[in-house]
Amino acid sequence: MSGVRVVEVAQFTYVPVSGAVLADWGADVIKVEHAVRGDAQRGLRNLNGVESNGGFAPIMEHPNRGKRGIGLALENSEAREVLYDIVRTCDVFVTNFLPGARKKLGIDLEDIRAVNPNIIYVRGTALGERGPEADKGGYDSPTFWCRGGNAVGATPPSLGGVVGQPGPAWGDTIGGMNIAGGIAAALFARAQTGEPSVVDVSLLASGAWANALSIDIALNGGAIAQGVDPANGPGTPGNPLVGLYRTADGRYLNLCMLQPGRYWADFCKHIDRADLIADARFADAEALMANWESAAEAVAAAIVRESLAFWTKRFETLEGQWGAVQNALEIGNDAMLRANGYVATVVDVEGRSRELITSPVQFDETPAAPGRAPQFAEHTDEILEELGLGVEKIIDLKVAGAVT
Repeated sequence: MSGVRVVEVAQFTYVPVSGAVLADWGADVIKVEHAVRGDAQRGLRNLNGVESNGGFAPIMEHPNRGKRGIGLALENSEAREVLYDIVRTCDVFVTNFLPGARKKLGIDLEDIRAVNPNIIYVRGTALGERGPEADKGGYDSPTFWCRGGNAVGATPPSLGGVVGQPGPAWGDTIGGMNIAGGIAAALFARAQTGEPSVVDVSLLASGAWANALSIDIALNGGAIAQGVDPANGPGTPGNPLVGLYRTADGRYLNLCMLQPGRYWADFCKHIDRADLIADARFADAEALMANWESAAEAVAAAIVRESLAFWTKRFETLEGQWGAVQNALEIGNDAMLRANGYVATVVDVEGRSRELITSPVQFDETPAAPGRAPQFAEHTDEILEELGLGVEKIIDLKVAGAVT
């Protein structure tokens, strides 16, 4: 996306993630923050034990890497004129401001298109642009995770509560990726037809899409999906080679071999139970599926004898599909993730090397190489100078409180 220019009037994580993805892909993304207050997310200085240190905070770096930043007080008419000057130079305008705020600040669709009729206008909302709750905001936990059906889908019936999101900005990050994809499609459509699109993505729709197959099944008369209950024992009804199995050190691995008859013999050899291959109860796929509980018990008894590290090494030659249950630090150090360039080194404002996960799409086998997120309004003067404003005019705007 080299040559594509994006202006983003948004805060927190959900919509700004889309700008980070576009920056990963090479776009020039200008982040607009309030001239005094900045992005409200800057106030969250500590997340999961990581405090902002030397201007580097993961909660800001994740959704804002690779952007340039400017501070504009859009309630000030002079600041709005600066924004409009930026809009005239851009291909895409992105916002997550609520309808009332967009209208008040002069950044609604009609306002932006009046300045640049060719611009792609993008709205990231909580619940959608139409309907009785269109003017409401939201975050990913209540909207994507809970209202979207994912919390129930992840919660075992016996838990006695509801499982929360697996981590911070879970739904925000997925929703932001959806927005980035929509922007890419809109840029393609404009190149083909000459017509700019209005792109809408909501957290609710993103949550429903993540949960779409379960919703499809329920809407067509099937059971409402809920999380796998450990009390039900190992394996999955009809297939002992699907499910979570506990290891000797209290860790878990996940088997997901959807063709148990095909993989049974090889699997039995890998768990040192070749005797099970000749067992009449498991002689073919039909018998194996009929006697899945007995097979699952045998598999569980074998797996629990050794550690996760042992099985990870042993299963390197396993034909069937499986995966270790890893935590955030383990996946961050996963050899395959790193071999494919999905962990990038970013140099912070003080010159120290940091690491960030990159967006999951690569082009021409080239990993993304993101820069750090901008400090608050860091590029204000640089961007104003690009617009042709002289030093005296920039000083006047600062004195008027229009820019940082």
